Amino acid sequence: MPGADRLETTLLPGARALLAAHARELPQRDDLCGAFCGALALRAAGIIEHDGAPLDQDEVALAAGSVVAGMREAGTLPHGESGRRDYRLSLPTIDDPDVSGTTAAGLLDAIARLSGGALAAIPYTGPWSADTLAGLFDAAAALERPVTLIANLATGYLWGGRPSAETLLGYLLDGEQDGPPPDWQVGHFACVLARVRGPGGSLYCMADTYPALGDRGVHLQPQERLAAALERREMPAGGLLVVVFAQDATAVRAHAGALGLAEGVWDNGSVTRETLR
Repeated sequence: MPGADRLETTLLPGARALLAAHARELPQRDDLCGAFCGALALRAAGIIEHDGAPLDQDEVALAAGSVVAGMREAGTLPHGESGRRDYRLSLPTIDDPDVSGTTAAGLLDAIARLSGGALAAIPYTGPWSADTLAGLFDAAAALERPVTLIANLATGYLWGGRPSAETLLGYLLDGEQDGPPPDWQVGHFACVLARVRGPGGSLYCMADTYPALGDRGVHLQPQERLAAALERREMPAGGLLVVVFAQDATAVRAHAGALGLAEGVWDNGSVTRETLR
């Protein structure tokens, strides 16, 4: 643990490649936050195409069975974002925006298939706390090959993406919990790529899907807020996908089991292309 006046920063393996892909892919297209994160995980692992097609958010969405709402529901975008509907591929649409998007099961299958089996996406449903988050992050950080953590969370439990330096230091050094109110309140996918740890607590660095969130889509969240966001209370279920090279899956599962985390796919309320048939 860092000393009273020291901070410790840890990047996950592959974080720099993920950030480079993140900057190129921003912003997500409407309803494709899960596919956006899946594309980042693939590119962080050095997998940039499948059957000659670029592995972008559209390609992942198609493989995951993602469904797009025919019309955007008012109030579902962060302040300052106008949305994006310039889809590169033709994706199925649905009238009900409450069930559009990407399922956790679809994203898991898409990552495995588009990587040709090189990657495994291991789903964990909790229980989420500062301790289980820290333990799972430590297990991921100990790997030598790239790893991506994809969080399926409720944004209403997070801090707003632009806390002051004073607020961040107050949390890291003294554990002060007060922070800016959330930027928006929806079910959402975002990537976790780093951690800053201090004597007062840990902040997790998120690569989000809209540039209006934080600094070009990158922001820091207290461990307590991230754990609550993953629990998604009063919403359809959420969880965290650990995307690793297949040969690292056994080690991750051993660590997660020791932490008491339950492995399993959750129902986040979205439907798939197959459901529409």
